[in-house]
Amino acid sequence: MTPNDDMNVIFVGKSHGQPKSLNLNAATIAGLFFGVLAVVFVAGWGGYRFAMEKVAAAEPTESELVAEWQAKLKAQKAEMARVREDVELQIDALTLRLGRIQGSLLRLDALGQRFVESGIVTSDEFNFDQPAAVGGPEEGGLSADSFSAPELTDMIDQVEAQIEDREKQLRLLEKVASRQKLEDELYVQGRPITWGWLSSKYGYRSDPFTGKRTWHSGVDLAGKDGSDIIAVASGVVTYADERYGYGNLVEIDHGEGLVTRYAHAKAIKVKVGDIVQKGQSVALMGSTGRSTGPHVHFEVIRNGKPENPEKYIRRASR
Repeated sequence: MTPNDDMNVIFVGKSHGQPKSLNLNAATIAGLFFGVLAVVFVAGWGGYRFAMEKVAAAEPTESELVAEWQAKLKAQKAEMARVREDVELQIDALTLRLGRIQGSLLRLDALGQRFVESGIVTSDEFNFDQPAAVGGPEEGGLSADSFSAPELTDMIDQVEAQIEDREKQLRLLEKVASRQKLEDELYVQGRPITWGWLSSKYGYRSDPFTGKRTWHSGVDLAGKDGSDIIAVASGVVTYADERYGYGNLVEIDHGEGLVTRYAHAKAIKVKVGDIVQKGQSVALMGSTGRSTGPHVHFEVIRNGKPENPEKYIRRASR
């Protein structure tokens, strides 16, 4: 088709009536084409502008962005405060547990020190004033990591359980040791003087005043006037006064029917009801009563009957 050619458009109706024709030249066709193209362009541009305006409307403003970030920061601060509170609570709980552990360790140290002082263990072997000696080579190539909170809590649990177990064992050992010490204290053994000699034995002898054969219910140990007379075992003083023939007399009950007597004292240093320890000075050597010179008349009585004190004097210590 040339620019000078015309185009005939024929319209035929459904009733097949007389058809109608439209004569279109090249200029008209070109005008229609550009008109349609313009409409399409305008519609596309309008849609694009409309979409861009919606996008611009959907984007937050600077004030809205600031408000959003402030809200996020506030939430993060609240979360950090909660975490800090939880950590502080955990630290407080661990501190309380460590305080209890320190108290238990102090009790264990006190028990250990008591054992050292009592001679159950030697101070050279167990020095409770120094930390326990430990050591070992560092493993090469292995990284050293810090303990996590759950691991630390588990370790504290284990330490608490071990300390509780050791404390029970030491308490039991202390009771046994105390009972053993009490038995040792009540064990009648040794001489009632720190220095002196045996001047008269137990049994029949020649009376120093009459020369006749008489019964001597104890032993005499001579020494220096005014020197100490000591208890041969722990016990309770049941007599502390003058008695005929004995002069100044101290009598000590050691339990289980065992009693010791210390006579002719120059002075008495205890009174009835006193609890005396083994080796404690109870009187001073003298010559009161029926006596020829400074000495102590020493008797051992079991269940009301006298026994030979020499077997207790020679008795091995426990």
